[in-house]
Amino acid sequence: MGAFFAALIATLLVAAPSAQATTPSPSPSPQSFQNNISGFLRDDARAPIPGVRITATGNNFEGSATSGANGSWNIGVPVQGTYTVELDTSTLPEGIKLADGQENPRDVTFSQTTNLSVIFAFGKGIVVQEQDFGQNLLNRLVAGLSFGLLLALASVGLSLIFGTTGLTNFAHGEMVTLGALAVFAFNAWGLPLWIAIALSLLVGAGFGFIQDTGLWKPLRRRGTGLVPMMIVSIGLALAVRFVFQFFFGGATQQLPGAQVINVEIGPISVSPNTLWSLLVSAVVIAIVGIGLLKTRLGKATRAVADNPALAAASGIDVDGVIRIVWVVGGLLASLGGVLWAYYRPGVTWDMGSQILLAIFAGVTLGGLGTVFGALIGSLVVGIFIELTSLVLPPDLKYVGALVVMIIVLLFRPQGILGRRERVG
Repeated sequence: MGAFFAALIATLLVAAPSAQATTPSPSPSPQSFQNNISGFLRDDARAPIPGVRITATGNNFEGSATSGANGSWNIGVPVQGTYTVELDTSTLPEGIKLADGQENPRDVTFSQTTNLSVIFAFGKGIVVQEQDFGQNLLNRLVAGLSFGLLLALASVGLSLIFGTTGLTNFAHGEMVTLGALAVFAFNAWGLPLWIAIALSLLVGAGFGFIQDTGLWKPLRRRGTGLVPMMIVSIGLALAVRFVFQFFFGGATQQLPGAQVINVEIGPISVSPNTLWSLLVSAVVIAIVGIGLLKTRLGKATRAVADNPALAAASGIDVDGVIRIVWVVGGLLASLGGVLWAYYRPGVTWDMGSQILLAIFAGVTLGGLGTVFGALIGSLVVGIFIELTSLVLPPDLKYVGALVVMIIVLLFRPQGILGRRERVG
């Protein structure tokens, strides 16, 4: 069951004394709070700026932090709300100054998340963005393509599970979180990063296997309806999420290599991690697509998704196919979590739930139960989210994608590639 793997990762996190050594971070706040205001200080050459003091005041609270060697800072706050964040310019290294037009101090407000990211621009950062909108648009398109493919990894697994079982799994976000937490825990244990990533994929696959064997298969055999099973998935999501929070804490941690300098490819300035995420996601999704179309297991999976009773009558082991789907879904979600940790960047206890709505939007927009629909829907959602960040505040960029999903479904309820008979 999910709690078993949550406890396993929790044990790894608790028993990993080298976690802080692996990821340099500023000194913790005097008090430990669930809500955090954090960020990274980097100059216009993308180099980290250590030793800078930042304060946050509001709601009868005042806290401060000093940026660490990698430029990261974090201030725990007691309650969500509006805070005034100020960077002490007297602590900036010589020759570095805030960009023209950068507001300091500035008011920031939490919006449906316990982690609020605040970015300060230095040098000519703000001026360049204002003057070269076309270049910024290209950068957002590349980032949106990478984000869309990242969403597709999780969406494809969710769509496979829905197609074969009919279950809308609200615990899928925790499967995404598990991948990132597992990499952080294994790396904190001193394992090389590539081994930590490989083990995290195995943990994700095992999480899917345990879920189906210990929870969903018994419920199916008892004839439990889809609505009660959906409610069970919500309870599982909440239980696992807060186990993560209890052992991991509310702070944002970084994986090795998460903070890198952007590379210039023609007019595009992009992070190498974004390019790697794009490449890995595209290759994995292509492999899954070929497997579904060409292999015997893929054909059996599609048969179970179309008609489980007829598939069973044809000699297909329906339970076996569903179990493999859960394993593959867990593995893909775990990989998506790793890439999401590098894309953000950062590892938090609720990072999967933060993009759960975007994952559901991709699946629904593409067509429930259709793998290739989930891919197309996720690409649309990912690109749209990044493009709307050009005109909307960061806290509102997910709203546009959800509005588009609602509009599309008003005119095509089955989604882009869905079939009408799947609705209702």
